Amino acid sequence: MNPKMNGIVAAALLTCCAIGMAAEPIKIGVSGPFTGGSAPMGVSMRDGVQLAAAEINAKGGVLGRPLQLIERDEEAKNERGVQVAQELINKEKVVATLGFINTGVALASQRFYQEAKIPVINNVATGSIITKQFADQPENYIFRTSANDTIQSSMIVNEAITKRKFTKVAILADSTNYGQLGREDLEKALEKKGVKPVAVEKFNIKDVDMTAQLLKAKQAGAQAILTYGIGPELAQIANGMEKLGWRVPMIGSWTLSMGNFVDNAGKNGDGALMPQTFIQDPNTPKRRAFIDAYVKTYNPPQGRIPSPVSAAQGYDSVYLLAAAIRQAGTTDGPKVRAALENLGTKVDGVVTTYNKPFSKTDHEAIKPGMPVFGQVKDRRVVLAQ
Repeated sequence: MNPKMNGIVAAALLTCCAIGMAAEPIKIGVSGPFTGGSAPMGVSMRDGVQLAAAEINAKGGVLGRPLQLIERDEEAKNERGVQVAQELINKEKVVATLGFINTGVALASQRFYQEAKIPVINNVATGSIITKQFADQPENYIFRTSANDTIQSSMIVNEAITKRKFTKVAILADSTNYGQLGREDLEKALEKKGVKPVAVEKFNIKDVDMTAQLLKAKQAGAQAILTYGIGPELAQIANGMEKLGWRVPMIGSWTLSMGNFVDNAGKNGDGALMPQTFIQDPNTPKRRAFIDAYVKTYNPPQGRIPSPVSAAQGYDSVYLLAAAIRQAGTTDGPKVRAALENLGTKVDGVVTTYNKPFSKTDHEAIKPGMPVFGQVKDRRVVLAQ
């Protein structure tokens, strides 16, 4: 567990014990990349999860039992994600797992939870297929609290084609499952508008020179670059345009809000647009309390959460799971799944207030129309005007 949270969690556990709670904790897995290029997302998600668990434990836990987080770094690697899933299920005996940042890791790992009948709430990964991977089975144990790529790609294309009236756009996507599935969703959304991208280019994780891809887009007359990738490489796109002396809008998936895009791109990132479920703006009492708690606990540089979306969705996923366990009256997997599909009480989150967010046929908590557009301005993400 993050050392900064040790004192808070310990105090919450002591509170639980002091009021006579049962000794046996409810073990919840937390799986994400806490190192590497995806770490801003993974660490922010973990931080949000920790804050929520500490709050719940301080108020008596769930069913008279404290929540215990079993955290594992899967390094954004599919094979490591599989190992972590098996360890959490077979050794740690978790009752549910929260996390999965990378679409590829989710698709490789969540099958083990499905087989074990243990719920998973994907709180960051956005690949459209994630909650549908087992939709053809009688029971589906895979849920999500992030905006899937079908929603995001539609928003991106509407912004570029409908609102901004661009007729020539290029797609730059990384070579991962996330990037390529997102690219497919973008192309489908463009096709519905009768638009074919003038260039479709691929790049790899850790690539530092996007000149070749950008030159093809420029020569094809692209009026905007639509992106699907992770922060560090997206910064190379912004910086590459600056080197070429060619500047067109960047409109991409939510990852353009990552701290390692904003910082690595610097002034070149200004103006980038992306769908967001949460922006670090204390515009409601709930959001102010969450932001204040995060900044006080983790003291991020400049007071900026590395990935606000990941932190908020991680936080909310704990409260949704806790509500389902309370409603089920047990940690039994099938009963918790059934409770998630028919939550009888509203859950007040920082992204939104959830009112029956899931059903048997819809495991997506975030619906079309809920995300907004964020925009990079002076090394922060603000609500786009």
